[in-house]
Amino acid sequence: MCGIVGYVGKRKAQPILINGLLRLEYRGYDSAGISVMEETGIKTIKNQGRVKGLLEVKEIEDLKGTMGIGHTRWATHGKPSAINSHPHMDNEKTTSVVHNGIIENYIELREFLTKNGYKFLSQTDTEVIPNLIHFYYEKTNKKDKMDFVKALKQAVEMLKGSFAIEVLNNDFKEEMFVVRKDSPMVIGKGVEENYISSDIPAILSFTKDFYLLNDYEFAVLSKDDVEFYDINLNKIEKQPKNIAWDVSSAEKDGYEDFMLKEIYEQPKSIRETIGARITLGVKSTLDELDFTKEYLESVDRVYIVACGTAMNAGMTTKKILEQFCHLQTEVDIASEFRYRKPLITPKTLCIFISQSGETADTIAALKLAKEHGAKTIAISNVIGSSITREADYSLYTHAGPEIAVASTKAYTSQIVLLAIIAIYFAEVLGVSSRELEELKKEILEVPKKIEEILDNTEKIKDFAKRISNEKDVFFIGRGIDYTVAMEGSLKLKEISYIHAESYAAGELKHGPIALIENGITVIGIMTDAELAPKTVSNLQEVVTRGAKTLVVTNQDIDKSMFDEVIEIPEISEYISPILSVVPLQLLAYYISKERGLDVDKPRNLAKSVTVE
Repeated sequence: MCGIVGYVGKRKAQPILINGLLRLEYRGYDSAGISVMEETGIKTIKNQGRVKGLLEVKEIEDLKGTMGIGHTRWATHGKPSAINSHPHMDNEKTTSVVHNGIIENYIELREFLTKNGYKFLSQTDTEVIPNLIHFYYEKTNKKDKMDFVKALKQAVEMLKGSFAIEVLNNDFKEEMFVVRKDSPMVIGKGVEENYISSDIPAILSFTKDFYLLNDYEFAVLSKDDVEFYDINLNKIEKQPKNIAWDVSSAEKDGYEDFMLKEIYEQPKSIRETIGARITLGVKSTLDELDFTKEYLESVDRVYIVACGTAMNAGMTTKKILEQFCHLQTEVDIASEFRYRKPLITPKTLCIFISQSGETADTIAALKLAKEHGAKTIAISNVIGSSITREADYSLYTHAGPEIAVASTKAYTSQIVLLAIIAIYFAEVLGVSSRELEELKKEILEVPKKIEEILDNTEKIKDFAKRISNEKDVFFIGRGIDYTVAMEGSLKLKEISYIHAESYAAGELKHGPIALIENGITVIGIMTDAELAPKTVSNLQEVVTRGAKTLVVTNQDIDKSMFDEVIEIPEISEYISPILSVVPLQLLAYYISKERGLDVDKPRNLAKSVTVE
């Protein structure tokens, strides 16, 4: 969703803010803006459209200040426009604010402020924030920065919803103020300068040392210091964490797009996610968990909860947990989970997956599980993210920054880590089988097998050209292959804008086959030896109705029946989605390129969905 940056230091702020906003473009946005503290007060430049449009505004070169804030907006309240874009100011033009999140009670706050003489220019929820701060600040003695922090505290206590807020005020030419709740924010520590961002990659080229804010913690930043306060404005101490990401991992490294780079990074990200967690002949090592056999035997059910691609990754794990661990497992969409009143007890184990660790629906579902006494595990790619701080246990994939909006390497890394967790559970429970040891062996071989797929992409490119103008594409599979059909369908929708649907192959004859007509494309996935003949039969039903077919498989089938067959290496069906998804990722990518679309920043989508 929205991206925020901030800088205070000895250098000119404007170029640093623009650089940070450009690095946050992958989050998705429709407008951008910055505010810089000049000698005469706050100066703001904002517009609808891309960040580079700010550089075309003549006045931007006049900004000389060394402290400022910036924002990329993804519209939630009010259409994309210059007026609705951030930063927003109070009526007196003394306070400038950028905000990531949703203010759920903004209508009541607008009414309150209107009754107190305030007027509003935009349709946004955010505009209430600078005016609330002004309202409370005017009631203080206005002696020092703590009076302003008190006003900020009173303002945010009025807010219902989620927020990460950066604030400038004309009375403080050398300090900026921040606070967060349920929305991401990191503070980068430099030498005689400090940074703020909603995401680490935006400021990774400037520092690798980061402070992490918890909910309702305030920070006051100056050139030489960062002071932290809790909700009661008691001063607290924080130590920065070093994030050992390579700056180049947030660059394209010669690839045409971030998405293509990230598809080809999957062998590396999986190797690093595996690390020393599994070794043949010895029990798996998950230092992050301390589960006992007694605890796992007492678990009444496992919930895996996530959104989008992360939910699809979770779907692949159900079979392993049930077959090897005999743990009843349900996979839930996070946005539905807490509203269906799930049966959660202290004997329930909940696993929450979020690439960014800031997915609002997933965090809310996690909090619900904790309220009911469940044990919680977070799986994320971002150290110190909100979800990892809320959960009882946290495990990290080691995929490195994923810049493209459509997730690829995070998905496969999540499946690998989930499979390792399932193996760990099985071994704690005392399961010892040749099949379990073979599964560990196959996980270790996954990176090399993905490399084999990536070395042979011509068939995928050719098929992408043939169907790039399609309006409808169907994906089918059975068992664990159906979960890959879901992910393949999602990828194609996300970046090509082609209508795509996924179905369990056996369900075709129960309705969806009515949509099959001459020339339509159906993509089948077959990696399970037991179910492959049945999927072949289902595909024959669409072939006889004139469908074009692409099959991704490692099974011995009659290839002459289908228009194109992409062969992948043999692998256990339990982890086959890690391989079978790669051709589908590439297919979506090449179709999008054929259609001349922006692969990394598809319309209407955001990388980190930090609002419900």
